[in-house]
Amino acid sequence: MPYSPPSRARSGPRRRTLLASLAGATALLTGCASGAGPAERAASAATRARARAARDSAELLARYDAVLDAHPALADRLSPLRAAVAAHRDAFGGTPDAKATKSATAQQSPSPVPSASADRKEALTSLASAERTVADRRAAALLEVPGELARLMASVAAAGAAHAYLLTEATK
Repeated sequence: MPYSPPSRARSGPRRRTLLASLAGATALLTGCASGAGPAERAASAATRARARAARDSAELLARYDAVLDAHPALADRLSPLRAAVAAHRDAFGGTPDAKATKSATAQQSPSPVPSASADRKEALTSLASAERTVADRRAAALLEVPGELARLMASVAAAGAAHAYLLTEATK
């Protein structure tokens, strides 16, 4: 005769089962009470990601302007990159408001904006670093945004990585 372990003859569910059910019901009720379904939360995340991307592009644009102000001789090299960053800002819904760009840069810059006293190589290195930082941030955000916005962010992140490469090569 095979051995069978002693059974715990209890009627009703175990305590763990009850606690897990209670936790699940609480989470379900909390989600329903907030009124935001998955589609609404995704749209909200996309709106935030788009706004952040526009802000990042505006900050980069201010950095390009600061470098160009400090080093006008770099205009031929930096103007096409700056124009692309302006197009990225516009694609994400940013506005070409110079005051908003400068105040956003002052508040949330990834690193200090190059000053007029910075030498040319330091200014280009700082600009390349800022491009790389923003491109990395955009690449990381790809998993959190829906299809069309993800494609736009991927494209702009690739462009930012290319800008960083070109800026790095310019310092050699």
